[in-house]
Amino acid sequence: MKTNNQDTFCKKMRKATKEIHSISDSLVNAKLAFDGLLVFYEVFRYLELAMIRWKDTEIGLFLHEELRRTEAFEVDLEFYLGKEWKKNLNLRDSVTKYLIHLKEIEDTEPILLIAYIYHLYMGLLSGGIILRKKREFMQKIWPFKEYQMNGNNITNFKNSNIFQLKQHMRDTMNKIAETLDEDTKNKLIEESKTVFILNNEIIRSIQGTGTIILKKTVCFVIPIMLLFLAFFVSFRKI
Repeated sequence: MKTNNQDTFCKKMRKATKEIHSISDSLVNAKLAFDGLLVFYEVFRYLELAMIRWKDTEIGLFLHEELRRTEAFEVDLEFYLGKEWKKNLNLRDSVTKYLIHLKEIEDTEPILLIAYIYHLYMGLLSGGIILRKKREFMQKIWPFKEYQMNGNNITNFKNSNIFQLKQHMRDTMNKIAETLDEDTKNKLIEESKTVFILNNEIIRSIQGTGTIILKKTVCFVIPIMLLFLAFFVSFRKI
């Protein structure tokens, strides 16, 4: 049975990052529609490969098959940008900085990667709940029925219970925290702040979609914009 004590560490992480959670609404707009998939693809890909590399450690405890998003990112990117999208993939400075930081952590104190895994995947799960409600609304008013599910794979967890997946993340985080010393727990809390600082830098780097040749027409802007609106608003609810 879940107790208040079990949630202590997750609540500390949430409290420590409360202010940084509040990403400006001006950043959560059409700029994120397509470029957002590109910039966060590499971050999630790195984290999922790291979980595999460290599968026999605490980090590997987060390796849940239903949570893996790399393939979902790639399917969505192919849907919006075409099969050749990887050939035009150029990393922004903010993404490169993010990846360098993750590599430095993995090389020096890999346990701190948990802060990124926890916050980013909880954000996607919360976004999945929000987007599902929006998708149900869109199904009632959107005329292009055949495209309602396409392009939304990264927050579509199919038949999985999203609430259970979120609880799995919390339980795993709290279970790991119980095995850590106070110094490491404090480092995780501090690193949690860096998670959102780096996320904000990535978002601010998005200048729009003018440099990308889009495969789809303007009718697809609404679903994918809702996807990232759901994702980033959800950070406030972790």
